[in-house]
Amino acid sequence: MIIKNVKVYTEDKTFADGKIIIRDGVFEEIIIGQVTERNLELEDTEIVDGKGCYAIPGLIDIHFHGCMGDDFCDGTKEAIARIAEYEASIGVTAMAPATMTLPVEELEQILEVAAEYKKGATKGADLIGINMEGPFISSAKKGAQDEKNMIVCDTEVCQRFLNASDGLVKFVGIAPEESENSLEFIEKMKDKVNISLAHTNADYDKAKAAFDAGANHAVHLYNAMPAFTHREPGVVGAVSDSRHVTAELICDGVHIHPSTVRATFKMMGENRMILISDSMRATGMPDGQYTLGGLDVNVVGNRATLVSDGALAGSVTNLMDCMRTAVKKMGIPLETAVACATMNPAKCLGEYDRYGSISKGKKANVVLLDQELDLQMVVKDGEIYKCMEIFK
Repeated sequence: MIIKNVKVYTEDKTFADGKIIIRDGVFEEIIIGQVTERNLELEDTEIVDGKGCYAIPGLIDIHFHGCMGDDFCDGTKEAIARIAEYEASIGVTAMAPATMTLPVEELEQILEVAAEYKKGATKGADLIGINMEGPFISSAKKGAQDEKNMIVCDTEVCQRFLNASDGLVKFVGIAPEESENSLEFIEKMKDKVNISLAHTNADYDKAKAAFDAGANHAVHLYNAMPAFTHREPGVVGAVSDSRHVTAELICDGVHIHPSTVRATFKMMGENRMILISDSMRATGMPDGQYTLGGLDVNVVGNRATLVSDGALAGSVTNLMDCMRTAVKKMGIPLETAVACATMNPAKCLGEYDRYGSISKGKKANVVLLDQELDLQMVVKDGEIYKCMEIFK
């Protein structure tokens, strides 16, 4: 396949006029600028005229729960398959879904199912990781998590999760203030899995100690953690002062004010920011009542809240729409937003050798967007997965 007449997103985070050559499901060559035409358009080569579209890498969502009525924690291969198909259809070609706080044995079963699914998956977004949001978290910042299943961080239990997932678990979240042994837990597990701070009420000192011990990620920054204030900077301040830590941002227009998003990029730097959707099963579905982690959720428009107390319960906005919102409503440059939804998540998953950029030898996952950032085509593993009327 040759995709020509596109603005290619390059590894230096700029767009350049060019063409993309794909062979056997990987990027074979990226040609930038005006070059002498070569005899590449062979009889068996599919030619796509990109009509001036932006060509960006397939997006990677490292934190979401579900969509189209399904949840990753439903624990079936069929649910994961339907989630993967929807994600690919909107331009998310790789994913690391998040678990909820459930009983340990139930989580193990969910992880085992995911590992089995990965062995035979053929369609949709690639399952390249799992983000464990619980159960090692704090009831003080439970959000939409069920506190009856929360436990303190435990290396033996964590290892059971890693074993059950056959290495798919890439992030394990903890609330470091909940256990006297949290720093020991981090030191023992940090070389096996990324340790996140998640649903935590830790103050600055507790959070900074966790990061100094080797924790390297923050789950949905600002949400389910203490507020960032001038005298008590909390987890956010500790993230800012820990340059090795990456941080998730939900840019759905509900979870974080646009001014705060802009300020965060200035404070942390774009290389550490990762756009996520945190979407739940109601994403892509009509308003109504749904469930998340066994709790009832009301969905009205783009807002999902717990029936019990009105707390935000994830989002109902997919990652592509979050990226658009960051650009069109929050003032984040397109070049920056794309990196935060492709390169940065691939790097923190340890998958940048295969995903996250349009580069020779990587999996040929590419998305074409028009000048309004509307989706025009999704190419997955070198084959057209979805295309709009403009290309038919």
